[in-house]
Amino acid sequence: MGRDTGPVCRQCRREGAKLFLKGARCYTKKCSFEKRPTPPGMHMMRRRKVGDYGLQLREKQKMRRVYRIGETQFRRLFEAAERGTDVTGENLLRLLELRFDNVVYRLGLASSRDQARQLITHGHLSINGQAVNIPSYSLKPGDVISVREGRADIGPFKEAAGSLSGNGIQEWLRVDATKLTGTVVAAPRRDQMPGDFNEQLVVEFYSR
Repeated sequence: MGRDTGPVCRQCRREGAKLFLKGARCYTKKCSFEKRPTPPGMHMMRRRKVGDYGLQLREKQKMRRVYRIGETQFRRLFEAAERGTDVTGENLLRLLELRFDNVVYRLGLASSRDQARQLITHGHLSINGQAVNIPSYSLKPGDVISVREGRADIGPFKEAAGSLSGNGIQEWLRVDATKLTGTVVAAPRRDQMPGDFNEQLVVEFYSR
């Protein structure tokens, strides 16, 4: 699958915001965006007027990069959101939040979505007792994510076991720090999903 594989800090600079793509490093003084928040490229100082299309494009790119999804897959998710019964933009965010890799990240079992994707593709996690190695797998209320037997000593899980407490976990998720398991309690509402996205701009981009 085609996806962003270049320097992730450059992506933050391009969007003009911290996308928290490098896990714990993004919260420290080592964060490259803190040192150099200007857009990449030799013409970074040029000020240009941004029209409606530019605003829509940047918001779409920002959302796609945060969730670490390629353009083709992102477009398919948007089409699925359009077929839903609720508001399209809210449906899109909900589909993104319920992805297997995102839920693993939200539970604190991985420090970033990239790390969550790696743990999943390497077969370290299961859903309802069945091994699943597909990061894009869509979870539903009642699903239980757990670390497979014999895998708890792997580095990321050992770190998670030492810091996981359930504090700060979204209301639609529940975590058991002692067993390294998490449960999707309910599908997230809009007020339980990231507030730094303007999903309506993404809808307008694809509705042109």
